[in-house]
Amino acid sequence: MIWSEFLSAFITIFLAEMGDKTQFAAFAASAHSKSLFSVLLGVILALATAGALGVFLGKFASGFLSPDTMRISSGILFIVIGIWTLFKY
Repeated sequence: MIWSEFLSAFITIFLAEMGDKTQFAAFAASAHSKSLFSVLLGVILALATAGALGVFLGKFASGFLSPDTMRISSGILFIVIGIWTLFKY
């Protein structure tokens, strides 16, 4: 385990998720639920699955793309999805 990479990933993802729509969805789900544990488990599993998918796809893509290309592509995709979301609703 490389602790510097672990801490970097944890802090980056934790800060990126604060106030994210996922957190608001979890807030709304827990407000309507009688079982806090069920909602918590669902949120943890969903985020773990999405994160694992990102990690494995990123590792796969690293065989074809440089880290700079992946970073720039991710940024552009993030902006495109944001603009699409603005105009979709």
